[in-house]
Amino acid sequence: MNQRINQLFGIEYPIVQGGMIWCSGWELASAVSNAGGLGLIGSGSMYPEVLRAHIQRCKEATNKPFGVNVPLLYPDIDQHLDIIVDEGVKIVFTSAGNPAKYTGWLKERGITVVHVIANTKFAKKCEDAGVDAVVAEGFEAGGHNGREETTTMCLVPMIVDCVKIPVIAAGGIGCGRTMAAAMCLGASGVQVGSRFAASLESSAHIGFKEQIIAAKEGSTELTLKEITPVRLLKNAFFEQVESAYANGATLEELKTLLGRGRAKKGMFEGDLESGELEIGQISARLDRIETASEIVSQMIEEYRTIAGDNPFFGF
Repeated sequence: MNQRINQLFGIEYPIVQGGMIWCSGWELASAVSNAGGLGLIGSGSMYPEVLRAHIQRCKEATNKPFGVNVPLLYPDIDQHLDIIVDEGVKIVFTSAGNPAKYTGWLKERGITVVHVIANTKFAKKCEDAGVDAVVAEGFEAGGHNGREETTTMCLVPMIVDCVKIPVIAAGGIGCGRTMAAAMCLGASGVQVGSRFAASLESSAHIGFKEQIIAAKEGSTELTLKEITPVRLLKNAFFEQVESAYANGATLEELKTLLGRGRAKKGMFEGDLESGELEIGQISARLDRIETASEIVSQMIEEYRTIAGDNPFFGF
């Protein structure tokens, strides 16, 4: 029986909501936590005082544990972390940076630290840095992704075999069947992004949510590896990127094309042609907008149907 993630976070179910930019505000985080999982506020799209407001609203909306996801490549990190400590948040997920930079500082302040990785090299660095768990995020995932393009099925057991700390599987997970598969691979829990991005409580634009549930097999692709790999829905902006590659664009030309605010324009403001639409491959399996509570309940019901009385699957 695997209780490591439940005990680490103090949650009922080993389901973690992805801390996705422009999708993961206090409403989604509190709804997932209230449903028995771990909700995360996505700080990457927030100015410091906006983050403070979301944390305060989340504390009002739930008495269950929740955390904050902090992508280390964004500005204002020091201010974000000071606010997290000041507001008494006890769980932080870091990503897109060196886990050694802030882990010790956070743990000295009584905070549980989890880092997102996509290869064994950084998994070991995380363990050496003292993180409490890692998220092993496979190639199927939306948003920023690993350059190695290792799929979740391959990545999770590789990470489980190389570290002693708990491993949370991510990438292509959004139902009880994929959750059970991740547990069979040795994961102690799962992180779900795309399905929650299309939830009722997600702060994403309704137009983006509708694009997610309309996606088909092959509707997404990993691109912009020269800057930072990102999985996108194919739209007019994606076609611009493809055209730039075909014409031999330089790194600077790609950066100019990407510009600033593309993700906000697409996912938050609903510019579905010129914006950047980050989502995972599992979007092809999604066909409706649901509440966070419905998502968690359906995942657990399906998982338990598969598990039956097998103690291996218990939590």
